[in-house]
Amino acid sequence: VLSVEAVGVFKPHPSVYDIPTTHFGVSHGEISFQSSNAWDAVAAATFGMRVVWCNRYGQRPERLTAEPDAEITTLRELPELLGIAA
Repeated sequence: VLSVEAVGVFKPHPSVYDIPTTHFGVSHGEISFQSSNAWDAVAAATFGMRVVWCNRYGQRPERLTAEPDAEITTLRELPELLGIAA
Protein backbone atom coordinates (compact mmCIF):
# COMPACT_ATOMS: atom_id res chain seq x y z
CA VAL A 1 0.00 0.00 0.00
CA LEU A 2 1.36 3.37 -1.00
CA SER A 3 0.30 6.28 1.21
CA VAL A 4 0.81 10.03 1.45
CA GLU A 5 1.91 9.41 5.03
CA ALA A 6 5.32 8.57 3.57
CA VAL A 7 5.81 12.18 2.44
CA GLY A 8 3.71 13.97 5.06
CA VAL A 9 1.68 16.08 2.61
CA PHE A 10 -1.56 15.62 0.72
CA LYS A 11 -2.74 15.82 -2.88
CA PRO A 12 -2.21 17.76 -5.03
CA HIS A 13 1.27 18.39 -3.56
CA PRO A 14 3.94 17.34 -6.11
CA SER A 15 5.64 14.95 -3.64
CA VAL A 16 2.55 12.74 -3.59
CA TYR A 17 2.83 12.03 -7.31
CA ASP A 18 6.47 11.00 -6.85
CA ILE A 19 5.57 8.20 -4.42
CA PRO A 20 4.93 5.51 -7.07
CA THR A 21 7.90 6.54 -9.21
CA THR A 22 10.21 6.22 -6.23
CA HIS A 23 8.64 3.00 -4.97
CA PHE A 24 8.59 1.19 -8.31
CA GLY A 25 11.63 2.85 -9.89
CA VAL A 26 9.73 4.00 -12.98
CA SER A 27 9.11 7.34 -14.67
CA HIS A 28 5.86 9.28 -14.39
CA GLY A 29 5.10 8.41 -18.02
CA GLU A 30 5.16 4.69 -17.21
CA ILE A 31 2.36 5.03 -14.67
CA SER A 32 -1.34 4.72 -15.45
CA PHE A 33 -3.16 6.86 -12.90
CA GLN A 34 -6.90 6.42 -12.38
CA SER A 35 -9.14 8.78 -10.45
CA SER A 36 -12.80 9.65 -10.14
CA ASN A 37 -11.80 13.19 -9.15
CA ALA A 38 -11.10 15.49 -12.08
CA TRP A 39 -8.75 17.70 -10.04
CA ASP A 40 -6.69 14.65 -9.04
CA ALA A 41 -6.55 13.38 -12.62
CA VAL A 42 -5.39 16.79 -13.83
CA ALA A 43 -2.69 16.98 -11.17
CA ALA A 44 -1.34 13.56 -12.18
CA ALA A 45 -1.41 14.58 -15.86
CA THR A 46 0.53 17.72 -14.99
CA PHE A 47 3.30 15.50 -13.62
CA GLY A 48 3.39 13.43 -16.81
CA MET A 49 1.40 10.39 -15.78
CA ARG A 50 -0.95 8.65 -18.22
CA VAL A 51 -4.34 9.46 -16.77
CA VAL A 52 -7.77 7.87 -16.93
CA TRP A 53 -10.64 9.85 -15.44
CA CYS A 54 -13.44 7.59 -14.20
CA ASN A 55 -16.35 9.97 -14.79
CA ARG A 56 -19.11 7.84 -13.26
CA TYR A 57 -21.77 10.54 -13.25
CA GLY A 58 -21.13 12.25 -16.58
CA GLN A 59 -19.74 15.41 -15.02
CA ARG A 60 -18.54 18.21 -17.22
CA PRO A 61 -14.76 18.56 -17.27
CA GLU A 62 -13.49 21.13 -14.82
CA ARG A 63 -11.61 24.15 -16.13
CA LEU A 64 -8.14 23.03 -15.22
CA THR A 65 -4.72 23.15 -16.86
CA ALA A 66 -4.50 19.60 -18.22
CA GLU A 67 -6.75 16.84 -19.53
CA PRO A 68 -6.89 13.10 -18.91
CA ASP A 69 -5.64 10.74 -21.61
CA ALA A 70 -8.92 8.85 -21.46
CA GLU A 71 -12.31 9.05 -19.80
CA ILE A 72 -14.38 6.06 -18.69
CA THR A 73 -17.65 5.73 -16.81
CA THR A 74 -16.86 2.58 -14.81
CA LEU A 75 -13.67 0.84 -13.72
CA ARG A 76 -14.85 -2.26 -15.60
CA GLU A 77 -13.71 -0.45 -18.76
CA LEU A 78 -10.14 -0.07 -17.48
CA PRO A 79 -8.61 -3.47 -18.38
CA GLU A 80 -9.63 -3.15 -22.03
CA LEU A 81 -8.40 0.44 -22.16
CA LEU A 82 -5.03 -0.61 -20.74
CA GLY A 83 -4.86 -3.65 -23.01
CA ILE A 84 -4.80 -6.19 -20.20
CA ALA A 85 -7.05 -9.17 -19.43
CA ALA A 86 -9.82 -8.60 -16.92
